[in-house]
Amino acid sequence: MSTVTRLARSTRSTRHGTGTGTGTGGNAGAVRPPLGPTPRRRRRWPLLLRYAVLVAVLLVMFFPLVWQLLTSLKGPGENIYDGFLPRHPSLQAYRKVARTFPLWSYLGNTLVVAALAVSSNCVFAAMGGYAMSRRGWRGRRAVHLLFVATLMFPFESVMISMFLAVRSMGLIDTLVGVWIPGAVSTLSILIMRTAFLAVPDELEEAAVLDGAGEWRRFWSVYLPQTRGTLAVIAITSFIGAWDDFLWPLIALRSNEHYTLQLGLATLSGSFTNDQRLVAAGSIIALLPIAVLFFALQRVFFQGIADGAVKA
Repeated sequence: MSTVTRLARSTRSTRHGTGTGTGTGGNAGAVRPPLGPTPRRRRRWPLLLRYAVLVAVLLVMFFPLVWQLLTSLKGPGENIYDGFLPRHPSLQAYRKVARTFPLWSYLGNTLVVAALAVSSNCVFAAMGGYAMSRRGWRGRRAVHLLFVATLMFPFESVMISMFLAVRSMGLIDTLVGVWIPGAVSTLSILIMRTAFLAVPDELEEAAVLDGAGEWRRFWSVYLPQTRGTLAVIAITSFIGAWDDFLWPLIALRSNEHYTLQLGLATLSGSFTNDQRLVAAGSIIALLPIAVLFFALQRVFFQGIADGAVKA
């Protein structure tokens, strides 16, 4: 018998399970299933536990918001503490807030302050962060450490000096006086500095070879690479100006200049017996923040993805 014939028979016997290898029932080539959980199953339990923790945290965070919303929708004859869901849903609380409360005036004042804060923070933080990220100028590290050191001081420690400065400019009881302390924050400048430092040097070198000046490189090279960071600064600046209560309480005197948070404080004091109105005012104050976040979330995540240099 030739070698080729013996090799063919050996191959056929192995394929049909008639080989002489070790094993049970002649299945020498069969792979036994592993005992116990597979690696995929072992990896599934940590993932399920992670999702369970995330869902629990989500419920804890959103429960007060959902409770406020359902409380504002309860009818005037319902007990707000009797049950979770409204039995007779109604928008009467929102109509009463809009009718008996200068809501639109407070909303307009707050929108003006928030729009000024967002614009100034984005512009000045981008310019300051770009200047601090430039290499080669003397004192760059000392200025950075000075900026970081200012973060240790809370607002209450400089509140009196800030009030005296705004009063010396004659801006007490004005919306500009409310906006000036938050025109640009140290944290925004440091965040933009970090974002500009993450931009690869090859992009600037290519722009320099193309003849782009300093302003052109800042506008056409660095800003497009940091759109995600600018979106973060815009959102945080808007939320900070929208939710600010202490400084408007100090700087404002007349009721027609009140921001929304001061107005909600007066609403809570005037209608303490009807929590539906307080809940309705809180939901109205939350809506612009939610709209801004959902409007900028695509730019936020897209900007982070565009920050990487693609070959």
